[in-house]
Amino acid sequence: MRSPGWLRDLAGAWVFYSVLPAWPAIAPRFERIARFAPLIGLVLGALQALLWLLSEGPLPAGARVALVMAVGLALSGGLHHDGALDTADGLAAGPRALEAMQDSRVGAAAVQAALQLALLRAAGLLCLATAAAWVGALALVWTCFWGRVAPLLAMQRYPYLRQAPAAAGSAGFHRRHWRGLPRELLPALLAGLLLLALSAALAPGQPLVPVGLALAGLPPALLMPWWLGRRLGGHSGDSYGACVEWSEVLALLVTGLLWCLATAG
Repeated sequence: MRSPGWLRDLAGAWVFYSVLPAWPAIAPRFERIARFAPLIGLVLGALQALLWLLSEGPLPAGARVALVMAVGLALSGGLHHDGALDTADGLAAGPRALEAMQDSRVGAAAVQAALQLALLRAAGLLCLATAAAWVGALALVWTCFWGRVAPLLAMQRYPYLRQAPAAAGSAGFHRRHWRGLPRELLPALLAGLLLLALSAALAPGQPLVPVGLALAGLPPALLMPWWLGRRLGGHSGDSYGACVEWSEVLALLVTGLLWCLATAG
């Protein structure tokens, strides 16, 4: 019996956005996989959250943060991180942005971006290390979710920069199979509501905590696609990855800073 198209797309998203083992008996399809990226983000965030919870006692904060960061990068195969570095080189190249983003060599701007991403992510996690373990765990899940919502907004609002035949085999297939933001965002909306309910259940009597964890990632998810789209005149697969990385990192940083400010004194 042939699997339904949406399930094959979900299996394709699983393969495309992570290094987790492929599903048995379901042939992946790579058409409308972007709509399922936030769901894959929930899985990757949950794995990092589990590590965060398990390492609370045995490890000092610095080692705990470094380990979670390394595992998070490994789980995605560095897909989005690579896009963020290429985008940094493109932004530094001005009118030669696309040419620089296609160059496999890493430039000075990419090195700076990698360092900034690591430092900001570590800062956010170190802030959350002062909170109860479940707060940091939920923050990891929420930020992975918002990071993968951001490219959906970029796909809706801005043109794809690489035209056929150059787009063949690249992220151009996202645009070719795009059905409009309401339909593509529906799985994320449903998953977000379930995650919000779970967050509220873990914080009875503290309604501001789950709401804060849920909403802290929304501004970066809205602003990064807009800022990069304006700078580049559109988006490519690399800048989709940059949207994921920067939205996720800034969401984690905002969450950590808000927690520190809320608990200061």
